[in-house]
This record gives sequence, C-alpha cells and structure tokens, in this order.
Amino acid sequence: MDNLDDLKTLWHTANTGSLPTSKEMLKLISAFRDQKLRNKRLMIISALLFSSLIIAVLFFVSFKEITTYIGAGLMAVSGFLVAASNIRSIKRFKQLDNCSNLEFIEFIEQTRLNQNYYYKKTMVSVILLGSVGWLMYLYEFIPKYPIWLFAIYSAGMIYLAVLWFIIRPRSFKKNAAKLAATREKMDTILQQLKNN
Repeated sequence: MDNLDDLKTLWHTANTGSLPTSKEMLKLISAFRDQKLRNKRLMIISALLFSSLIIAVLFFVSFKEITTYIGAGLMAVSGFLVAASNIRSIKRFKQLDNCSNLEFIEFIEQTRLNQNYYYKKTMVSVILLGSVGWLMYLYEFIPKYPIWLFAIYSAGMIYLAVLWFIIRPRSFKKNAAKLAATREKMDTILQQLKNN
C-alpha cells in the first residue's frame, strides 16, 4: 500500500508542462500522415496522367522513327514505376491511423529506410528511364538540323545534370531533415515520459 501511495505522490508531482497533450500528439501524427498521403496521391495521379498522355500521343500521332516509340515507351514506364512505388507505400500510411508513440517512431524509422531505398534505387531507375526515353523521343524532330540537334541535346543534358546533381540531392536532404526532426521530437517526448 505504501508503494501505491508513493506512486500516486510521484504521479501528481511530476512536471508534465513541457509534454504535449494526447490531442497534440494525435494532431502531430495525423498531420504527418495526411501530408504524406496527399503528396503520394498527387504523385500517383500526376505519374499516371503523364504516362497516359504519352501513350495517347503514340496512338494518335504517327511517327517515322522507331526511336520515338521506344523513347515514349521508356518515359511511360518511368511514370508507371513512380505510380507503383507510391501505391505500395500508401498502404503503410493508411495503417498509421491509431498507433502508440513507439509504433510511430518505428514507422518513422521504416519510412527513413524506404526513403533511402527510393533515393538510391527507384529514383535512379526512374530518372534513367525517363532521361533516355526523352532523348530518344526528341531524336525524330531534329536530325535534319545539326544546330538544333546540338542545341536541344545540350539543353537536355544540362537540364538532366541539374536534376540529377542539384535538385535530387536537395530534395532528399530536405525530406530526410523533416523525418529526422519528427523522429527527434518523438524521441524527446519518449525520453521525458521515461524520466517522469
């Protein structure tokens, strides 16, 4: 009985002013989940629309060069790969509705691992397929004009280099920093709960 009284005393004197309320925690998890689901749905819709548009162009416009068809096919496949990878991960985010703090931290860690895999494997495949497809698709329109061929391919290579070496790493760092901040926040809360 003395232990119970000590526990009650400790419970009532613990400083919980710096801890978020349960409603704030649910709001944090819900906001994280909703933002990721919205981004993934937009990415799926955009990728499917892009791939459908490319396929529609192939059916309604007759091209002379096979490179145009191969290039458009590669671009459509890259769009389908983006949609498929986001459809797979959307299921995980839908299951995030009711979870404990520890489950949320495990979810954040798994999201970080998935993000690394996407950055190193999936994104590389998508960008390579899309880039090669785009360069092949453009070939039919410009081989008769060497100046245009050089100018368009140079602009394309510069664009792809900027996408590959500047935009891609910045995007990864930005998303990784957001995940790390969320994880740090959750770790701080758990540490405070353990100390109290």
